[in-house]
Amino acid sequence: MARLSINELTTYRWSFEEDVLRSAAAGYEAIGVWRPKLIDYGEDKGRELLLEAGLSVSNLLWAGGFTGSDDRSFVDAVDDGVDAIQLAADIGAGCVIVYSGSAASHTTRHARRLFASALDELLPVAADQKMDLALEIMHSACAQTWTIVTDISDAIELLDEVNHPRLKLAVDTFHIGRDETFREKLESIAADIAIVHLADGRGEPSEDQQRCPLGEGDVPLSQIVTALSRAGYDGDYDVELLGEEIEQLDYEQLL
Repeated sequence: MARLSINELTTYRWSFEEDVLRSAAAGYEAIGVWRPKLIDYGEDKGRELLLEAGLSVSNLLWAGGFTGSDDRSFVDAVDDGVDAIQLAADIGAGCVIVYSGSAASHTTRHARRLFASALDELLPVAADQKMDLALEIMHSACAQTWTIVTDISDAIELLDEVNHPRLKLAVDTFHIGRDETFREKLESIAADIAIVHLADGRGEPSEDQQRCPLGEGDVPLSQIVTALSRAGYDGDYDVELLGEEIEQLDYEQLL
């Protein structure tokens, strides 16, 4: 059955320990882990804390930057991706979120080739670890430094080209929930979705990704969740909220 998960970006000010203990106390069964928080706390300690709290890990954020857009070499980005997959396996995560990196100084075609090459190296590792890589689609207004994959058609085309059972989709409702084409394709892509990031917002997304509490924006969340359920999606719904409005809220009340 589908579970409600809370992403550590939502409780940005809290430490990893606070995220785990307070999310479990609030009744969540799963958590979306952000690598910097876990690494700061200690990976072995973090794994033990998750077990003690009885929290599953819905997804691990993130691997990417294969186009050099964050000033890392291709080899360094791939090596980091391997580390992310291993960490995800160690903590029992459902998937690893993957971003290509931006086109940067490359043409979009070359950036796409770099991303495909990275996936060619990472997917065998993911298969060995029985781990899904979840390709996240971002709204074009938010994607400049993150990814070249900005609509559902691009993502589906890439999945078809790579054609590997461990490459899936990460759906973030803030980015693509307003897209009618995406909603029309929900039934056909449900089996390819590894994780749904639930988020709301007011108006079209912008680079700073100003989100709001679920149900207070204009993303048709009920319609999306209902359609996914009817299509057979039974994965996690991971609440991922960030931005100025979220930062001003009391996290315990938000949970």
